[in-house]
Amino acid sequence: MSRSGFYKWRKRGGDPPKDRAKVLRLVQGCHDAHPSHGYRWVHAYLKRSDGITVSAEYVRRCFLYLGIRAETKHQKKDRERKARDPYPNLIFSTWETVDRPRQVIVSDMTAFWTRSRYWELALYFDVFTKQIIGRGLTKRRGWPGIYHDGLEQAREEIERSRAEAVGRLEAGSGDICVLHTDQGSVYTSKAYNEIIRESSIVRSCSRAGKPTDNPVNESLNGWIKEELFTDFGLYDKRDWEVEQVVDDYIEWYNAKRPCWSLGYMTPNDFYDAFMAGEVERRDTFAGRVIDPTPKFVREKLARAEADAESNAIGTSELLCFDAGVYVPLKKNSSSVYERDADSSSGVHHCHGEDGKSVYEA
Repeated sequence: MSRSGFYKWRKRGGDPPKDRAKVLRLVQGCHDAHPSHGYRWVHAYLKRSDGITVSAEYVRRCFLYLGIRAETKHQKKDRERKARDPYPNLIFSTWETVDRPRQVIVSDMTAFWTRSRYWELALYFDVFTKQIIGRGLTKRRGWPGIYHDGLEQAREEIERSRAEAVGRLEAGSGDICVLHTDQGSVYTSKAYNEIIRESSIVRSCSRAGKPTDNPVNESLNGWIKEELFTDFGLYDKRDWEVEQVVDDYIEWYNAKRPCWSLGYMTPNDFYDAFMAGEVERRDTFAGRVIDPTPKFVREKLARAEADAESNAIGTSELLCFDAGVYVPLKKNSSSVYERDADSSSGVHHCHGEDGKSVYEA
């Protein structure tokens, strides 16, 4: 044994007691007498009063083994608070009902790094034509000006488009435009919404913590950055080149990039075709049914109900087959699957709740 090890052992006071049951009883007794204290205090108390030479970690493990902990009357309790949305959600899962340009605009901010700097980009996107009608770009983290710049551009484009629609006597040209965003601090600020106070733009917000309320922008930001970095080489650009590359990309995106959801037309071509009357007119947005349940959840529930229904039909046919006769049956929704056999006629029946025959084979 080394000299330093020997003196450390002597300072510790020798080996810990071998009677672990005794230590557990002392820890439990100390906790019962002083339940407001934790394991460190109990360790110090036992060492002082009973001369127990165990570590604080040993006492902590005793606490765990005994299932005890310090008790206090000042525990912080989470209060249930109902979130208050600053603006109602006017869209939910009704994106496919949008039926004309500049009817619904969505916006979001996305961040990215180039080789030497952090950037933030705010985009304004027309849900119907897929055009980017406004953007703000900055290398200052959290700067609200990018939201204001993009909104000014979007508002000018909305007014220009509305004037063009009125000039062509387009139906619905005077309707409001819905601007849908998340509940970010800038989007809900007084200064931001003051910009559109006198316009025909009304505000709509996603619910707090519900990114599925704005799937358009969540998807858009991902593949736009992919194209900017992969096809336009944004990562290696110098600071003074980044803004020009973003503008070049937006121009290319609107004018030259085929879009699958538009039948591989470009956003600008689709807008021009609609204004020229070459795209079939619909009137679905005004009659939309707002449902807070996401569309993919409703589809999943519908598939589950269909599967349960098909499984029930299969069970009824199998029972009739076990009776010795198999004939495809037409389903009656009121049927409770019950089978009997008429031995004299060879006819098999499935009965409903009222006892009347609803299947015959």
